Amino acid sequence: MSFLDVIILIVKCVVLALGAITITAYMTLFERIGLARLQHRVGPNRAGAIPVGGGRHILGGWLQPGADVVKLFFKEDIMPALADKWVYMIAPGFAVIPALIIWATIPVGCWPIGPNAQLGCPTGSDNLLQLAEVSIGILYLLAITSIGVYGIAIAGWASNNKYSMLGAIRASAQVISYELALGLAVLGVVMQAGSFSTGQIVEQQAGWWFIVPQFLGFVIFLVAATAEVVRAPFDLVEAEQELVGGYNTEFSSMKFAMFYLAEYMKLVAMNAIAVTLFLGGWRFPGLRPLAEYVSANFGPIAGNAVFGLLSLAVFLIKTAILCFVSIWIRATVPRIRYDMLMNLGWKLLLPLALFNIALTAVLNVFFPNDRLVSGGIAFVVGLVLLILVSRFAGPRKPKSAVILVKKSGQEVSAGR
Repeated sequence: MSFLDVIILIVKCVVLALGAITITAYMTLFERIGLARLQHRVGPNRAGAIPVGGGRHILGGWLQPGADVVKLFFKEDIMPALADKWVYMIAPGFAVIPALIIWATIPVGCWPIGPNAQLGCPTGSDNLLQLAEVSIGILYLLAITSIGVYGIAIAGWASNNKYSMLGAIRASAQVISYELALGLAVLGVVMQAGSFSTGQIVEQQAGWWFIVPQFLGFVIFLVAATAEVVRAPFDLVEAEQELVGGYNTEFSSMKFAMFYLAEYMKLVAMNAIAVTLFLGGWRFPGLRPLAEYVSANFGPIAGNAVFGLLSLAVFLIKTAILCFVSIWIRATVPRIRYDMLMNLGWKLLLPLALFNIALTAVLNVFFPNDRLVSGGIAFVVGLVLLILVSRFAGPRKPKSAVILVKKSGQEVSAGR
């Protein structure tokens, strides 16, 4: 590796880190605006508003993330007297660093560059929009998502606060419970593509996104990923009604901001992984013919640039759609009980994930070269199974009803 290659690698790392932080900051604004619309509220509409006359404003709220950072930066930084000082100080770093480095193997687009540049970024070619293409990229992603809970666990323990410690214990149990289902859902994609490389998985989805043959795995992955990043309705780690603020109760100022940043960064990263594994990554119909047309008329450099920018835009739009689904779930579904959380992880998601692996293996053996037939069968079976599970294993209406009034010998109950 030459000195120029090292410089390019460092620049890519810095740009990727700054891009991830910026997207995460505006993810908080996106969520606040989305929740406001879903809950019939106003939402942030002041910071950065530009007056256009007549008492009207445009772009209201676009500077809200910056205002939040300034506010948190100048807040008083308090450390509990009996906290473990050094562990307390490094706990936010344990939460943020895994959320940053998880992006290293995710291909966020395809911009061919260098001597091995090839349109479509096949295996072995150089891609400007992927930091590192390794043959075990999926194992790397699973490893990083697993160690993310250490920041929460260390924060709860170092705070010397019982509420924080309970939140940390809940986080450990929750991540262990849902990590199994998450890993098995990803294994179905690995079996479908025949590779642990994220680049090759995207390459295998040319014209056929894995959400079709792995529809059951896609649903399992979304549910398990929501629990992994401790988002509603699985946010029992920081249940305000029970644990004050959970693991970050004793953190303030920029330490609290780092935990807040890590939560949303992991949310965006998990959705980006879902796009890579199930929604074709940066692929979209019509991109390659357009890039070939530009290359033929304006040269290969222009064609590669157009292909890279459009593929990046496609990837970000897909990720934004899944982020909106996460916001929609938060605004719609109430927090579940802890026993329901464990039952869902161990008694429903884990058996479904095992069934998905068995189904994928059987179909790969009987239909090795006919992905339309195998994918159609897998999609129908997965959809029917999900309907049956939601119908017969979902929440039940209580048999006993609360009697509200008695009128002339007739009971009127809450169940009527």
